[in-house]
Amino acid sequence: TCDPSPSLVLCSLWWVPEYLAFSDSAWNFRHPKTLYAWDGACVWIPCTYSSVKGGGHTLDNLTVYHNFTYDKKTKHYNGTILYNKSLKTKESTPSQERVQFLGNNRNNCTLLINPVKVNDSGLLGLRVTSGTDKWMASLNLSISESAPQPHIELHQEIREDQEVTVTCSLNFACRDYQVHLQWSLEGSVTTSTILSPERVATQSHLSFQPKWTHDGKNLTCQLWDPMKQRILSEKTVLLEVKHAPNLEIQVSPQEAIVTEGESVTMRCQVISSNPPHWSVSWFKDRTKLKEQGTTLVLPEVTRTMSGQYTCQVSNDVGSRQSDVVDLQVHYPPEPSWVQLSPSSIKEGVTVELTCMSVANPPPANYTWYFNEQEIPGKNGRTFQIPQVLVKHAGRYSCLAENSLGPGSVDREADLNVQYPPKGVTTVIQNPTPIREGDSVTLSCTFNSSNPRVTRYNWNSPGSQDHTSQKLTIQKVTWDAQPVKCEACNQWCSWSPSVNLNVLYAPRDVNIQISPNTEIQSEKRVLLQCQYSSSRPADVHFFWKKDGSLLKEGKTLTFGQIFPEDSGTYHCLVNNSIGQTSSKAYELQVLYAPRRLRVSISPKDGVVEGKTAVLTCESDANPPISHYDWFDGKNQDLHYYGQMLRLEPVKLQHAGSYWCRGTNRLGQSQSPPTTLTVYYSAATISRRAALGVGFCLAIFLLAIWGVKLQRSWKRIQRQQGLQESSSGQSFFVRNLKARRTPQAERPASLGCYNPVMEDAVSYATLSFPLGETDTRRLRDAGSSEMREIPPSRDDRVTYAVVQNCQADYENVTPEVLDDEGIHYSELVHFGNGKRALAQEGVEYVTLKH
Repeated sequence: TCDPSPSLVLCSLWWVPEYLAFSDSAWNFRHPKTLYAWDGACVWIPCTYSSVKGGGHTLDNLTVYHNFTYDKKTKHYNGTILYNKSLKTKESTPSQERVQFLGNNRNNCTLLINPVKVNDSGLLGLRVTSGTDKWMASLNLSISESAPQPHIELHQEIREDQEVTVTCSLNFACRDYQVHLQWSLEGSVTTSTILSPERVATQSHLSFQPKWTHDGKNLTCQLWDPMKQRILSEKTVLLEVKHAPNLEIQVSPQEAIVTEGESVTMRCQVISSNPPHWSVSWFKDRTKLKEQGTTLVLPEVTRTMSGQYTCQVSNDVGSRQSDVVDLQVHYPPEPSWVQLSPSSIKEGVTVELTCMSVANPPPANYTWYFNEQEIPGKNGRTFQIPQVLVKHAGRYSCLAENSLGPGSVDREADLNVQYPPKGVTTVIQNPTPIREGDSVTLSCTFNSSNPRVTRYNWNSPGSQDHTSQKLTIQKVTWDAQPVKCEACNQWCSWSPSVNLNVLYAPRDVNIQISPNTEIQSEKRVLLQCQYSSSRPADVHFFWKKDGSLLKEGKTLTFGQIFPEDSGTYHCLVNNSIGQTSSKAYELQVLYAPRRLRVSISPKDGVVEGKTAVLTCESDANPPISHYDWFDGKNQDLHYYGQMLRLEPVKLQHAGSYWCRGTNRLGQSQSPPTTLTVYYSAATISRRAALGVGFCLAIFLLAIWGVKLQRSWKRIQRQQGLQESSSGQSFFVRNLKARRTPQAERPASLGCYNPVMEDAVSYATLSFPLGETDTRRLRDAGSSEMREIPPSRDDRVTYAVVQNCQADYENVTPEVLDDEGIHYSELVHFGNGKRALAQEGVEYVTLKH
């Protein structure tokens, strides 16, 4: 890039060959076209670059030329080399060098020349290479011998009291050479430094509110060197502030104080106006006068001309008024009159009398008169009478005097002392005593009043008319409040209260109980009869229980209270007017359960298989909250309701039962009650069949006993043979039906108890000898073997029956499910093979 100025046209021409020679390279450099500085300062060259080919391209070398030229033959640049550096190495530029590279090989090509000299002015070239790509960027340096003047910009017309911002700028900025821009006016100043590839500058903005006094004044911006503490350069502009006219009034006489009849002259002088003014107006007490022009003449002024005068001047910007001139016209006091405060004079208040008279200057001395007689010692404008009385009533006047002389009396003031009604009294007109419900008439009277009484007020809410002099109360209540009346004119006065003393029967009769908590049986209880009020006070007390008169007295005492004392109690109090009863008091005595009994339904007994309901009846307060049921053996049935329901009823349920009830005060139990259970028809039939079976069993046992007796000798004869035989002895355990637990059985059922322990039967069983037995016996050579009769029964059953004896007890074994044991001995007799069908063992168990 090149500066477009005519002196640098050759720059563009020089670059054309190389641009053509390196047309394959494309770089984009951004930097200011021209930089300004002065001798001894520094130049900061902000510079950035980028490759059109995209990222990855970095600079290899940077050369800075001063006033360079391009050689077409050699295709090289010639000129003074201020800086040359390979960017591939990381060597830093020595600090003593005047030209410093502050950028990098990626995108920053910023340079610093410090210090800069005048001969550094001219064309500056930045020659960069990146591989085979080359590029030359150029800019102009303008270095002067001294610092240039800053530039002041005014962007708008300046008007008075409208904030304006002025900018002072300098096309110079360098971080190694700090400068300040300062203003000759005070205001809000903001300073900024611009170091960008587009522009290098230092700016200062001044914001202030111009006044009319700034018009025509100079505004200066100075370039200040803080290191050397001196001004390097400055720029001054002339401020033109548009403003309304600024003016003042000149008065003759100067004090603006004249006596009535003299003349006054006023001149409106415009001090400043931009643009020039074009009209002048005059005002008195903010009212515009018809006079125009810069001079106002008032010949032979009167007292009405006193007031505040101003002049107003206008131009294209606006209008402005001058300061106020207070014109004072002196004259003697006008005729005086008396003003009363307050207007209504009530006895006892403070009265202030004021002498009203217009004068200029104001009156300095006053003379007061009461009924045309001078009041000594009173010479002020006001005259006070503290706590005015009726004797102060009369005619008052005054005379005012100032430096020009005394005035005259215009009119007198009549002081009329008023007061509220006095001696107000409330009178009861009907005879006494007054009973509750009677009609009462009262009258309101007074002694004197100024002004006259116009209305009456009463404090009784139950009356029909509150504004008349008499008051009638229909059906007076027992608690009628004291009555008083109020007589009113402009003010009101209350009479003393009158007590009606209404007679009435005792009120608010109630019963107080001690203790006031719950009442438990056998505790001490005290009931007291109380009332709130009674007129007359002589009273008598009576007690009633459940509507019946109980006793007389204020208290009712129970040394030990019992449930029978529960009931409804009333307390009665009477006097000579009447009798009053208290509200009903329900006395409840709390007690533990008592009188428990068990009732059975049906009460005459229940048939087996039906339903029986046992109810635990009791008397308790509070009611029983928990029940327990027990049988005749005091065993807990684990049932907790009030009614015990047995459905269906069994024979085992027969017996006695009792219950126990509990509330929070204690517990009690009932006596035992017996439940009778009758056999059902099915049970009776079953028992009858069992009896018949039992008799048949006895008969069979008798037969078997005879048979056993006949066989006994035969058994004895065979005893030796059995001991040597191969017969086997064993016992058989008989499985029996479930036994009833002891808790479910009666204590002793005897021989007829159907659930008694099984009887034990002993049996000896003999069978015919088999082949094995025959062989064994034959080998033994027993002679008895041959003696057995052939006609003998193959199978003999022997049974021993234990009959019920008088000393027999049905004892439950320790193990409830133990089984009866039957002992048997089996003996085989005879020769030959025994039939399989006869190997079964038969035994009999008889139960009674």
